[in-house]
Amino acid sequence: MTSDRLAELLAPWLDAGPAYLGLAAGLRGLALDGRLPVGTRIASERQLALVLGVSRNTITAAYDVLRSEGYLASARGGGSRVTLPAAVPARPDAVPGERPDIWDLSVAALPAPAALIDSVTEAALALHPLLAGHGLYPLGLPETREAVADHLTRRGLSTRADQVLITNGSLHGWDLLLRALTRPGVRVLVEQPTYPAVLDAVMSHRLRPVAFPVTGQGWEMPAPATALAHLIPDGQNPTGFLATTAQRRNLLRQLRAEVIACDETFADLVLDGSPPVPLGALDERVVTLGSMSKAFWAGLRVGWVRADRDTLTRLAQIRAGTDLAGPVLEQLIAARLLRRADAVLAERRALLRRSRDALMDALTLALPTWRFHRPAAGMVLWIEMPEARATRLVAHALDIGLRLTAGPRFTIDGTADRWFRLPYTLPPEKVAAVVDLLVDAAGRVDSGAPPSGNKQSRWTA
Repeated sequence: MTSDRLAELLAPWLDAGPAYLGLAAGLRGLALDGRLPVGTRIASERQLALVLGVSRNTITAAYDVLRSEGYLASARGGGSRVTLPAAVPARPDAVPGERPDIWDLSVAALPAPAALIDSVTEAALALHPLLAGHGLYPLGLPETREAVADHLTRRGLSTRADQVLITNGSLHGWDLLLRALTRPGVRVLVEQPTYPAVLDAVMSHRLRPVAFPVTGQGWEMPAPATALAHLIPDGQNPTGFLATTAQRRNLLRQLRAEVIACDETFADLVLDGSPPVPLGALDERVVTLGSMSKAFWAGLRVGWVRADRDTLTRLAQIRAGTDLAGPVLEQLIAARLLRRADAVLAERRALLRRSRDALMDALTLALPTWRFHRPAAGMVLWIEMPEARATRLVAHALDIGLRLTAGPRFTIDGTADRWFRLPYTLPPEKVAAVVDLLVDAAGRVDSGAPPSGNKQSRWTA
């Protein structure tokens, strides 16, 4: 935002009381209204003082107030950017007495975009006509199904609304597929490493997970034959692998699975190059799972399944034994956010590129023996240590205020202790502090000192 435009917006706030408090109140109000989106770089103290015709001390005092409240973050050489006060998340596995200032990087997720506020406001107004009905839509609100179909079609996967079932996230869709298509003891193909909740769902249904190895460069063929397979070809979690169109075609030629569940949770977060052809556009066996969690906001529990109508009918019938239907207001919000997808996703990708590059540069300089591939999609680095000590590193990191997830949590058999997952979801100006903590934790591992014994979490997002 230009300093002239910012001055115009702030003018009404400067008429009464101390100027610095009025200025702070104005900037705070603009941030909370979403008119100054999170991450917006604002004018320097000198620039704003000149445009407003006040002393630089007034601007400095106002900025100091906002920094103390968490509405402004400043970095040497990087200017000042709008932030929002961060609430300490309540974790289901929190240890009583645990320090409250832990940076939780076991969760790969971004704060909500500024556009969420406008979407919530519009959704609340649209809710009124629906209040006279029962509010249960097992397949999802027609409006939301249409919005998802349009979104998928724009990404290259031609979709009709009757091919979409709205879920409470992609994991919910995966669980419904497991309920519909398997029985205890059936073999299910899953990537190794993979998102831990995918494995947890397989095990909870007493199924037999079969490992399909994947690296930052691709899948290791051939794949064993199973009735059902789960794949993440777009920013694979945790390796960051983005399959090319050629790799996708080769996989589908060789994969002997009756149904292929393609998790597209990260498909909207391709950071380098053009997105490949969606897997569902290449093979009729593919059932597509999607979610708003990573690209938009994890607190909006809305996802979808794209499949043929018979499959969706079966899933909706099975759903009746679990949650009946998804919440209406959240679906209305999701539909409106999807209409703003181009602007929201451009902002998200730009932020992730900056954070990814800053983190990779800092790690290369501070910990040159650690190895990782540059992910072309998603929001995590899969870091390989020289020795199998990731579990110890994670334990030491927790002692000094950084929560991470070690490699064994992402595997069927508890292997991969040379790896750990590191999201690049923090703002670039916080990267240096995270890397300093990693250096400290690595030093503690090298010293042979035992960690405090804090229990490691199995809750990973």
